[in-house]
Order: sequence, then structure tokens, then C-alpha cells
Amino acid sequence: MLRSFRYLLFPFSLIYGAIIWLRNKLFDKDILSSATFNFPVICVGNLAVGGTGKTPMVEYLIRLLKDQYKTATLSRGYKRKTSGFAIADESTTALEIGDEPMQFHNKFPAITVSVGEERLVAIPQLLQDRPSTQVIILDDAFQHRTVKAGLNIVLTAYNNLYTRDLLLPAGDLRDVKSSIKRADIIVVTKCNFSMTVAEKGKIIKEINPLPTQSIYFTAIHYTEPIHLFNGSTTSILSDTAVLLISGIANPRPLKDYLNAKVSSYDMLRYPDHHIFDSNDLVDIKKQFEKITALNKIILTTEKDGVRLVKFEAELKDFPVYVLPIEPVFLFDEAGLFNQKIMTFMQSIPTLPLSNHSKSTIPQ
Repeated sequence: MLRSFRYLLFPFSLIYGAIIWLRNKLFDKDILSSATFNFPVICVGNLAVGGTGKTPMVEYLIRLLKDQYKTATLSRGYKRKTSGFAIADESTTALEIGDEPMQFHNKFPAITVSVGEERLVAIPQLLQDRPSTQVIILDDAFQHRTVKAGLNIVLTAYNNLYTRDLLLPAGDLRDVKSSIKRADIIVVTKCNFSMTVAEKGKIIKEINPLPTQSIYFTAIHYTEPIHLFNGSTTSILSDTAVLLISGIANPRPLKDYLNAKVSSYDMLRYPDHHIFDSNDLVDIKKQFEKITALNKIILTTEKDGVRLVKFEAELKDFPVYVLPIEPVFLFDEAGLFNQKIMTFMQSIPTLPLSNHSKSTIPQ
């Protein structure tokens, strides 16, 4: 029913698509200007509104780069209660910088995590405040063309390929399909571990990448659940009773994971990037208390976890666990992907602070 209703919105998608197409043409013709930096900038983005796995990919890049390069991330800070440019520190909360940046800061405290709505303004500020920075990872910035990244990684989910989708509001695409031509790397995310070479070939044929583009396939790997407050781990057994708390765009992979692990589970679903309040806390506690099993846990995502941590005083005695995820490259192609990233890094000399200002920024 919902899908049929969205199809009725197709005329509005045509209008939206025309506006996006015209905007892109203005950038392509240099009527609208994009800034380039003589500095390694990697963009992770997509054509859809969400649910493609950008956060795990950013974390993968952080792990790959952080031991060799002074790494920074720059996000918009979606749904934060502040505005402007900011760098996370020991007192920062998710309300101040957003849930994904807070997750990066918690997991990788040694890197620089920053937020700023205007990337063109935020990048010079970041380099001024952290002059030792050697690479910036732009989180969800592919459609923001005022900055031209040196390397663009575009993600598309296996169960909702951009090639089969429609523009908003009839579909989930926020950018026209032809924008994929600006990608250097295309990653099909959330694939099945059982994907065959034949299926891989069909998707590559459907996407039809340019000769200069590389395409990879990843699946989701869930690691051991980690207690939200004390850091201990647990295992989800067949008899574990689970109350799932989800405030993400696409919980389907998580639900599939639980369906394979336990016979049944309860779920409280919230909108994407939901900011939990005291009423939600009451609902969570009530729902958990209804579960009669002795072996029971509250399970949530890492992004939801950073928005629940403010309730530590109320939840510290509850078995609240977050479930970390990591992308796994299929067909033994992680090495090829990693080499592509490192080749890009090596192609741009590490510059001293005095040269940061020589970035090409249109006036």
C-alpha cells in the first residue's frame, strides 16, 4: 500500500529531478563553483536518503588510515542541537554533534571528529585548528558539490540498488542516477555472504561502471554485543530473549540477523536519528519487564546507543547492549579496495601547515 501511494507521487519526483539535474549541470559547467583542496579528502556518500551503510564504511576507512595518517572526519551532524563548526572533545555529547560523529569519537578517540554544515567553510577551519591533519573523511557529502573531494566512494544497498529506485518522493533517491559518474569507487553494501560470482556479474552489468570506476561488494558482519555502560560482551544464544530498540533508517539486516539467532524477539522501532526522551525510557522499561524469560537483554545499534547513554543513571542496572557492525569485502577483494585507498593517499604529498592555505577555493 505504501509503495503504491509513493508511485502516485511520481509527478513530484519529475519536478524534483529536474531541479537536481539543473543544479548538477550548473556545477558541471562551472557556473556554480566547486572548491578543490591540494590535500587528501575522501568522500563517503550515496544517492539515496539513507540506509546504505555509510557509517560502517567511514569506520573501515578510519581503521585503515589512522595508524599511518593523522585522520579527521567531517560530518554535517544531522539532528544535533547546535550549529556551525565544532570539534569533539572529552565533554562532547551526541546532542551537540550528532549520533554518527559521537560514535566515531567514542570508538576512535585519537582521531579528530568534527562537524559543520558548510563543508567549504569547515575544512579550512579544521585544518587551522588541527594543522597536523593528513586526511579528511567527509561523511555523507557526495551530493554537496561545493567541495570536490579527491576520492569519491558511493554506496548502494544490495536490496535497494539505485538503478532500481526512483527519485524522492516516489522513491528514495535524493540525487539523479547519472551522478554516479562522479564516483571513483562504487560499493554494493549489505550483500549476502552467499552471493555468487554470477550474481556479482549481473549487478556489475546493471550498474555498468565506467572504465575508470572500481566496484566492490560488501556484507555486514555483526560482532559480539557490548554492554552500553561497562564494556563487557555477551553472546546471543537461541534461548536469549531480546528487546530490540531501533532508530535507524533500515533495520532489515539487523532483524534478519536476529531471526537467524533467536526464535522470536520484541521490538520498539523509532524514526531514524530519533532523540530518546524520558517517555521512551518508560516504554523501554515497561516492554522489557513484560519479558518473562530469565536470559533477556535489551539490544540496540551503536548509533542508538550514543543517544541512550544519557540515561546511564536509569539504565545502568539493565542489560543494555549495542551490536557493532563491520563491512566485509566479498570475493577476497578487501586488499584491492585497501590498495586503491592507499594509492590515492600516496598520490597527494603530505603538506605542511603553510601549504594548507593553497587550496583552490573559488572566490
